[in-house]
Amino acid sequence: MSEDTPLTAERYRDQKALPDTCPIRDVLDRIGDKWSTLVISTLAERSHRFGELRRAIPDISQRMLTQTLRELQEDGLISRTVHPTTPPSTEYALTELGRSLVVPLSVLARWAESHHAEIKQARARYAAAARLEEAS
Repeated sequence: MSEDTPLTAERYRDQKALPDTCPIRDVLDRIGDKWSTLVISTLAERSHRFGELRRAIPDISQRMLTQTLRELQEDGLISRTVHPTTPPSTEYALTELGRSLVVPLSVLARWAESHHAEIKQARARYAAAARLEEAS
């Protein structure tokens, strides 16, 4: 299947009962959350130590950053290197697989920026219509 093959419901219809076998669900469940996307985007610039990542993503908690880093490492998207310094320092970097995700994420981020105003307007219209429906 090529990268240009369109997404269709028919391609994944038979996998609804087995979400772990559906590549889209399996991968997007992991990388589709905001923290993974922000960590990957931050590491796209260069490798970072844990504290640098916390400062680069100020609204992420230490616990959530730790969890996100472990999950991305488990998926092979980032590497963790412990340097034998005193005290030891740990550095995180994108792997080759992680680097292959940077361009698609960048395209999605640009799309989100370009269409954010339209989406906010659509949400406002939907909320207004829902309020009118509730009132009647």
